[in-house]
Amino acid sequence: MTQDQWLILAILTATVAMFLWGRWRHDMVAAGALLACVLAGLVPTGEAFAGFGHPAVITVACVLVLSRGLQLSGAVDVLARNVMPAQSGRLISLMALMGLGAFLSAFMNNVGAMALLMPVAIHLSQRLELTPGQVLMPLAFGTILGGMTTMIGTPPNLIVSGFRSEAGLGSFAMFDFTPIGLAVALAGVLFVALVGWRLVPARKQAGIEGFESGAYVTEVRVLEDSKAAGLRLREIEAELADVDAQIIGMVQREVRLIAANPGRRVHAGDILMIEAEAEALKDVLSILGLKLEEEVKPEKEDKASEEDDDEEEEDEEKGKGEEKEKENAAASRDKDSDKSGKQENGDEAEATESSPKSGDLVLMELAVLPNSPLNGRSASDILLRTRYGVNLLALSREGQRSMKRLRSMAFQSGDLLLMQGPPESISEFASDNGCVPLAERELRIPNKRKIWEASLIMLFAIGGAAFGLLPAAVAFALGVLASMALRTVPPQAVYHAIDWPVIVLLAALIPVAGAMATTGTADLIARLLIENVAQGHAVVGLALILVVTMFLSDLMNNAATAAVMCPIAIGTANALGVSPDAFLMAVAIGASCAFLTPIGHQNNTLILGPGGFRFSDYWRLGLPLEIIVVAIAVPLLLVVWPL
Repeated sequence: MTQDQWLILAILTATVAMFLWGRWRHDMVAAGALLACVLAGLVPTGEAFAGFGHPAVITVACVLVLSRGLQLSGAVDVLARNVMPAQSGRLISLMALMGLGAFLSAFMNNVGAMALLMPVAIHLSQRLELTPGQVLMPLAFGTILGGMTTMIGTPPNLIVSGFRSEAGLGSFAMFDFTPIGLAVALAGVLFVALVGWRLVPARKQAGIEGFESGAYVTEVRVLEDSKAAGLRLREIEAELADVDAQIIGMVQREVRLIAANPGRRVHAGDILMIEAEAEALKDVLSILGLKLEEEVKPEKEDKASEEDDDEEEEDEEKGKGEEKEKENAAASRDKDSDKSGKQENGDEAEATESSPKSGDLVLMELAVLPNSPLNGRSASDILLRTRYGVNLLALSREGQRSMKRLRSMAFQSGDLLLMQGPPESISEFASDNGCVPLAERELRIPNKRKIWEASLIMLFAIGGAAFGLLPAAVAFALGVLASMALRTVPPQAVYHAIDWPVIVLLAALIPVAGAMATTGTADLIARLLIENVAQGHAVVGLALILVVTMFLSDLMNNAATAAVMCPIAIGTANALGVSPDAFLMAVAIGASCAFLTPIGHQNNTLILGPGGFRFSDYWRLGLPLEIIVVAIAVPLLLVVWPL
């Protein structure tokens, strides 16, 4: 062995040890390994940061951004609601959930797909009378399996494709991973749905609920193209039954109806007062095609008198079921607001506020403190929109229900307010009015135009790469540019959508892996494996590469595993005198199949707390699943990618 080989082996051993130790973040360890190689003269200084321009790294970053666009538009929520069966048993429900997770992971970041479907899984566990963990672990494994079916499904596939290109064989195509990946994913989903979920320990969840905010009362407007238009109230309530929402009142032709007749027909322009949990609001809006009233600009601009408010209070006290009330105070304030230069977020969320704080909109929950100046005052009284440029979307008051319009309800200490607006504006409102922020809500309000735009952008990017019209990195970079231009991902949110530790990890390890190849260390390790374990048998060598990759991926980051194993796989194939394609595919499959530990894949880590799992719980389902993967993958590799 040469001195350079000893040096790179020492650096690589220390790097793997640091990964396993887990004291430092993966990107820090990878950066340390890169700098150590540069200082040791193994990587030229001029090429030290070339990894940041590597096509695989660029593609990973762009896919993360496009995935964020699918999340923000509500496309995944709509797909989940239409795909998931409402009343089926455990087998069908688990297969549908895992299948949906696998499908989404094939075309978007699998961590994002997992995060989006976790609430669906938790709700499903309650219906199926299972613990959350017994549904979350199958979902996590399903999303991991789905990622291996396309080139963009998971970073290891992109890394493997990049190493094939550098070996002079050209990169893998978009769907070269599909024949084996799809077969493995189908087998894995069937096994887990039929038998595997029973192997998951039934443990109590931790950290799912966060805080209980109670049900909110919010106002929604029926649009011309709403599904609710023309339906009777009883029909609308039947549609909302599955999302635990109920109609508690409505405003029709400026007449406010309390306890309206269930047979009353709803028309476009009517306002419904709905009581629902914050998480259920997006389902309410999407199912019926409704719009939050605070996001709809009033069409009429009249003035309301104080006598109307007095009459309203008297009618409420008498318990009348129907009363007439002029709802134009807010419209008048909106007119004043327009004159002062404010613009509201319209139907397409395209308009921006003219104030200097016109950032991206967020939804945040605020609690009204006991000594708040808001006590006894309403949103109309404080000119909420005009002064702060924020919307009051809903209000939760434990144990009480008011039939007043939302903008005229007097705040009380302990109320929870669901606010929408730029984060700095909400913070200013909270500071001025004695409120404390509780949580920022991931409430994705479905937007049909944005759903179509985000989906078409992703489709065209995939098509451009799949049909060879453009290199993958260029195709997805164009997709990111289109997303920014059409604001399916707001420009200010683009850099937040990228998982920078993963980008740094990939960019740092690619030159380190290159040093393994240039020093001959990868070939040396390959020869040792062939002579001492495989003993010259190509099939045994292929299986060995797959198993070793799977083992390492269970203990360290899957992208790091792929970067370390690719040079070894190519060296092994060259030493055996066979095509490296099957060996590289074995690395891609092995790096994606991390089922034994919670640290092998981010999706496994995501469910650790919500599922109430321990470190040792994963292998019970993970070990038989990895055995199935090996049993299916090795024969298929020999058929699809002949040696």
